[in-house]
Amino acid sequence: MTSIADFYAGRTLFLTGATGFMGKVLLEKLLRSCPAIYRIYVLIRPKRGCSVPSRLSEVLETKLFSTLKETDPDFHKKVIPIVGDILEPDLGLSPSDFERLSSEVSIVFHSAATVKFDEPLKLSVQMNVIGVSRLLELCHKMIRIEALVHVSTAYANCDRSVVSETIYPAPLLPKKIINAVEWMDEEALNCVTRKLIEPRPNTYTFTKAIAESLIVEECGPLPCAIVRPSIVGASWQEPVQGWVDNFNGPSGLLAAIGKGMLRVMYGNFNGSADIIPVDVAVNLIIAAAWSTAIERPATVQVFNCTTGQLNRVTWGQVERSSQECFMKIPLDSPVRLPAPKFTLSRFYREWNRVFDHFIPAWVMDIGLRMAGKKPILMRLQTKLWRSVSCLEYFTSRQWTFTNDNVTQLFGRMCADDQKEFNFDVRRIHWPTYLENYCIGVKCYALKEELSDLSNARLAVQRLILRRRFKWLLVLAVVVWFVRWRHRVVQFIWNRAFWTLLHVYSAIVSRIPKMINR
Repeated sequence: MTSIADFYAGRTLFLTGATGFMGKVLLEKLLRSCPAIYRIYVLIRPKRGCSVPSRLSEVLETKLFSTLKETDPDFHKKVIPIVGDILEPDLGLSPSDFERLSSEVSIVFHSAATVKFDEPLKLSVQMNVIGVSRLLELCHKMIRIEALVHVSTAYANCDRSVVSETIYPAPLLPKKIINAVEWMDEEALNCVTRKLIEPRPNTYTFTKAIAESLIVEECGPLPCAIVRPSIVGASWQEPVQGWVDNFNGPSGLLAAIGKGMLRVMYGNFNGSADIIPVDVAVNLIIAAAWSTAIERPATVQVFNCTTGQLNRVTWGQVERSSQECFMKIPLDSPVRLPAPKFTLSRFYREWNRVFDHFIPAWVMDIGLRMAGKKPILMRLQTKLWRSVSCLEYFTSRQWTFTNDNVTQLFGRMCADDQKEFNFDVRRIHWPTYLENYCIGVKCYALKEELSDLSNARLAVQRLILRRRFKWLLVLAVVVWFVRWRHRVVQFIWNRAFWTLLHVYSAIVSRIPKMINR
């Protein structure tokens, strides 16, 4: 069987979502590990004040591509930006670009999507469902197409406790939800959203499930595969350990933990976190396209890209590892010491949310006002807990994801491909990965320098001293109260004792008189 790198040699690819977290890693990996690729077209939406070529340059100039620059300084010549938008008919492509893609492309990777859990239903359907339909229309006109890989999510079917590598019936027929979005205004849709998406927790998982069903309905003879990553985290091995450039999912939690802003969260300490490193997911996506093109399966192949059943990591491990790492390699200017805790007690969670998060933030904001600075901590806490509330559905539940197709695909790969495109999660050492993840959040997401580590450690030492002073103060208050209380009790006891003694003496003194009578 042809090796993966040889398979991609001389081919022209089309990639959506190239400016997103996973899209960037996918683009870098294809260019680095498949150097004979002829061309990669990337669909990029123009933004106000930033042209499409400028947006692509920003992506290619990130630290993610540093290793690639050393081996192939001219790699950027293979990447061609295509102006477009999945929200527009025909993806917003010009006639000439539409013709180029239709005649040249043989492999398509679709990772463009809105990943916001609380996205309004209208926009979520437009991007995650209608966008897929428009891409399929384009793919049907590609005369050279050999594989289409759609990136979904393992939680598209989170209403089931056991999720197999198969396409489940959609919660709502794709055409019905598309028609509803087209004629209903956003306000009306928002009113019925909760009823429509139940029992799923958000519009993201709901629309991803519908998109999978849509692919089965509309793919026809197209060779398609669906890859379902679980909770995508920082890179495991490549191109650098711990690379992450956003605060989605666990990355945001780790940043908040490291800054001391998140200390409690509703979640199962012993529950499976099911984090999947982004480079593992990308390697599987590349291999899935190779397998689909080579084997031409009769049905849409599904790959559950998860870790829970093969190499389990728990939220308790995330809790302990993050605290240990951020005490050893702290973030700059922490507000408080990192002390995270996952709990299944809603009372404990709510109590701590109020008394250990909002009240301290309110007090610190008062201090900022008195110092003539802008108060920001209450606003940050409100924003943080909005995100935390969206994630708690997943941290407090567990799923069983089957991985037969994934393990079989890895087994069909040659030894060199298994090494170069490794997605065997059984080899991940979680303590090392989680430490690198925390460091990656510091260096890449927060853009903090390790050269300033001495200042960060000094800040932590100050917080430790402040905490000790606080507890000494509390202890002093308790001792004072006990002593004060002891004095009060002693005074009351003495008064009662002498009163009783006086009454007793009076009674005794009267006894002889009573006898004489």
